[in-house]
Amino acid sequence: MRDAQPRTVYLKDYRVPDYLVDSTRLHFELQPKATLVKSQLQVRRNPEAGEGLPPLQLDGVELELLSVSIDGELVPASRYRELPEGLSIPVDKAEFTLEIHNRINPEENTSLEGLYLSNGMYCTQCEAEGFRKITYYPDRPDVMSKFTTTIVAPRQYPVLLSNGNEIERATTEDGRQVVTWEDPFAKPAYLFALVAGDLQHVEDRFTTASGREVKLQLFTEAKNIGKCEHAMRSLKKAMRWDEEVYGREYDLDIFMVVAVDHFNMGAMENKGLNIFNSACVLASPDTATDASFQRIEAIVAHEYFHNWSGNRVTCRDWFQLSLKEGFTVFRDAEFSADMNSRAVKRIEDVAMLRTAQFAEDAGPMAHPVRPDSYMEISNFYTLTIYEKGEEVVRMIHTLLGAAGFRKGSDLYFERHDGQAVTCEDFVKAMEDANGVDLGQFRRWYSQAGTPVLNVSDDFDAASGTYTLTVKQSCPATPGQEEKLPFHIPFALGLLDSDGNDLPLDAEGNTHKVLQVTEAEQQFRFAGLQEKPLPSLLRGFSAPVRVCYEYSLEQLQFLMRCDSDEFNRWDASQRLAFAALEKLQADFRNGDTLQLPAAVIESYRSVLQNRELDPALVAEMLALPSAQTLAEQAQTIDAEAIVAARDFARRELALALKDDLHACYLRLCNEREYSPSAADIAERSLKNTCLAYLAVTQAADAVALAEAQFAAAANMTDSAAALAALLNHAADDVAQAALQTFYDRWQGDTQVVELWFGLQSSSASWGTLGNVRALMQHPAFEMKNPNKVRAVIGGFANRNFTRFHDTDGSGFQFLAEQVIALDKLNPQIAARLVTPITRWKKYIPEMGEKMRAALQSVMDSGNLSRDLYEVVSKSLV
Repeated sequence: MRDAQPRTVYLKDYRVPDYLVDSTRLHFELQPKATLVKSQLQVRRNPEAGEGLPPLQLDGVELELLSVSIDGELVPASRYRELPEGLSIPVDKAEFTLEIHNRINPEENTSLEGLYLSNGMYCTQCEAEGFRKITYYPDRPDVMSKFTTTIVAPRQYPVLLSNGNEIERATTEDGRQVVTWEDPFAKPAYLFALVAGDLQHVEDRFTTASGREVKLQLFTEAKNIGKCEHAMRSLKKAMRWDEEVYGREYDLDIFMVVAVDHFNMGAMENKGLNIFNSACVLASPDTATDASFQRIEAIVAHEYFHNWSGNRVTCRDWFQLSLKEGFTVFRDAEFSADMNSRAVKRIEDVAMLRTAQFAEDAGPMAHPVRPDSYMEISNFYTLTIYEKGEEVVRMIHTLLGAAGFRKGSDLYFERHDGQAVTCEDFVKAMEDANGVDLGQFRRWYSQAGTPVLNVSDDFDAASGTYTLTVKQSCPATPGQEEKLPFHIPFALGLLDSDGNDLPLDAEGNTHKVLQVTEAEQQFRFAGLQEKPLPSLLRGFSAPVRVCYEYSLEQLQFLMRCDSDEFNRWDASQRLAFAALEKLQADFRNGDTLQLPAAVIESYRSVLQNRELDPALVAEMLALPSAQTLAEQAQTIDAEAIVAARDFARRELALALKDDLHACYLRLCNEREYSPSAADIAERSLKNTCLAYLAVTQAADAVALAEAQFAAAANMTDSAAALAALLNHAADDVAQAALQTFYDRWQGDTQVVELWFGLQSSSASWGTLGNVRALMQHPAFEMKNPNKVRAVIGGFANRNFTRFHDTDGSGFQFLAEQVIALDKLNPQIAARLVTPITRWKKYIPEMGEKMRAALQSVMDSGNLSRDLYEVVSKSLV
């Protein structure tokens, strides 16, 4: 484990590398405990780094150094210095060949960074700084090199893969396999990949727009070979979409994907050899839910799109991480919107942003899209970098329009192909291609926090002029007390009393994007006959909070009439939030709880509207989650949130029971499973109805869930029914269903992870005692991030009720697990601790219990740098 003492890295201290590596030749002799790595680097002095020949500084962690040679001559140990995290070698020439031999232990590498073993398969994860766990190297993204990799392995590893194209294959006298791969494109070390195992694969072909044929291969363990079709189909759709929308063709003769069970992230875009978390690539109707099918389609696309936005053009340094991630998340979101329902995709993304990223913006780890500093870069693979970064790119798209954005992206790729660049380079390409000035807009990259827009309006009946006043502000965040005004694209429409969109300009446009650039601004619309109702921030055109005093009646009107489907959903959320806020206050005051009849009737009208997309109806029927309510609260009272939400949900279920039942029956069908957008939409609404019906705990509702569970022909319906039974059926019924489910699927790793997660996140079933029992289950493995996320993460992140038990036992449980995990996998430990880092926002009696749990983590001593950074910043 690396030294936990804080060593802050600052963007302002960036310097170009002293030396460049033109080519890298790697030779691996694989052994579980003693893999020998030989590296041969063609090194030269960087002409941009200044005069002289400073020592060559190489990064290296947990390596056993065997020898160092320069130009074929052995360098005695007395001439170089082994450092805690690297190697310093004096040099006396501007160009030379460096050869290093070292040993590593993949079997003991539980951090899952560098080269490690997963179910007996060798695999790598090098982003962000994992390559330094393989060999000594200038492990930074602005050192780009052409890699040639030779892998030598015993015959039980017939599949030996690396980046690029296979150029040589042989067998040694003692029967070992030898395969050499060559990547013709220069890349940083973080994109290096190696896989060795007893794997099977499926294969397909893709013909590019220019007529080249590309071989597509997806590798997995034999037991999972039947789960590859959806990912392969998704890959081909993504390849075609990228050609049509961005003009980007694939550049190698082969594209490979490997599924791995032990993986810290979702997937990794290594050049030509993408390594995926099994949960993010393997699917069949029997074993994967609709959400999994859609997530796999998006992640496959995301990693493929990185071939250009991340690989061909990469980051100069890790402060620029959103350069590739924000841009690529935008690309995969647009792809998913084109493949499915655009409105529902936007709703899903914004719901997550508002709940989790806004919380990050308001928490102790708040940072800009381009951070100023970090202690451990792994902690900055955050929602701010990815999802808020995506919103920043989306705003540029909104400001320039689709055609202007395409001009900018074309220039960006042409200008910087093969380079390691910055966020500034991306924005500059957009400016130069369109002749615009985005100077003020750049503040989105440097200022942290979620801007707030306070909107008021006035109507002058005599002149027919409607005036909107917009005031923007942004709360203080760590290290940034004062914020300058942002450049905010603010989309809106105006509705008349019949619900029609009013023209906003002389051309008759009914949708307009206002550009909010000042602390206070006014926008006027003339020629109106009556005061309109504003539909604000249509399509969520910027990642901001909008404060406007809508009345209950106005929100109901927007739910019925707004032509912007996103804002219809947003009106339903605002309506529910207002009702839930009142219920929380009544609960705290000991008053009788009552859900307004107007809220019930609004939900009824949505449920009965057969013209709306069923997926949109399902989203509109869903109450804001407890996590969302907590994020929006000034002070979090978890008990009041749970009480208010449970009451409202039950009242809606009882009042709408007949409508819910009728809708459920209407959507039941015997069609063969298809992950099409239309079928997913129908299942989504059907299972939303079932979940509401189960809340009533009526015998017929529970029987309905039991019947669906018994007859389900796909995992979506099976999991939805099981969740309903876990949350609302008698314990013996729930236990029987759990056992039936496990007995059927115990041999399938991904389904067992789903089974774990359904229990740990259940308010009824996921008690702390049951969660501890799950950790003793034979299928649970503390070294497997997916199982940790399913059980411990499911409890801490998705079981709001049980995690926030008033005795604080949930907080202490999480602290205990984080301490244990930090010794195995610091990245997972640092991410898992998040739920107790925002202790300051809770009511004092709960916040103090959270703080005590967090302090126990700090007091445990010898923390990894990953965990130390998060905990130390959270306790300040």
